[in-house]
Amino acid sequence: MIINAKTKIATLLKQNPGALDAIISISPKFEKLRNPLLRKLMASRTTIAMASKVGGCSVEDFFKKLQPLGFEIDSQTKEEESEIKPLPGFLKNAEARNIIDLDVRPVIESGKDPLRMIQQKVSELQPGQVLKIINTFEPTPLIQLLGKQGFESYTDTIETDLIYTYFFKKDSGKFSFEKADTTNSKDWEELIKRFENCLVTVDVRHLEMPLPMHTILDALNQLPDHKALYVYHKRIPVFLLPELEERKLSFRVKEIREGEVHLLIYKD
Repeated sequence: MIINAKTKIATLLKQNPGALDAIISISPKFEKLRNPLLRKLMASRTTIAMASKVGGCSVEDFFKKLQPLGFEIDSQTKEEESEIKPLPGFLKNAEARNIIDLDVRPVIESGKDPLRMIQQKVSELQPGQVLKIINTFEPTPLIQLLGKQGFESYTDTIETDLIYTYFFKKDSGKFSFEKADTTNSKDWEELIKRFENCLVTVDVRHLEMPLPMHTILDALNQLPDHKALYVYHKRIPVFLLPELEERKLSFRVKEIREGEVHLLIYKD
């Protein structure tokens, strides 16, 4: 297979699974690729050039490791060391004073959900202002949520654990978030009995964001029609609930105690 700086990591892994260890050996920052879910999230969107930026290495380092595995290097692009993602117009033309920073890392590290804080900041945006979310990962659920509200976005990977995501809305329409009903557990026991022996369980309490949501969605994609998904979570997954409603899935949320929430997700 012929590769170049624009070849996706997922393509390399599909062509030769041995590429995983080869890539990880380039930089300790690639150790996260051993996690199947993180690998699924990152590999499909990341090129060799983008990965070299994150790993603090060069495209040539990738080529040297991959050539022994049978990959051929495209001589036309061999010297291409980086792939610069063009800035969208809203960011290119934005004045520094109109970029509003919001660092959500401390909130996430404390075990809380930053959605309420993000909602507040978004609702306060003035025409022409851009919201800059500072995080340790690309907030794909937030990108999807705000995208449905008409927001453009742009993600810039500064380092492995430092991601800037910018949001901008052309029109002056206000952001609105229809909060899903999280108090609908009155028929919980009845539903548990209904799906007795037909439950698939998944525990996401030990996972860091955004893996809980992606783990749940992945489990739902494989869920048989006659079964329900029982989820053990640390908090009410506010980003997930609108997605469930859009997929026309029913759910119940039961708060057991602080730091422990159970969800039952099923098809009517």
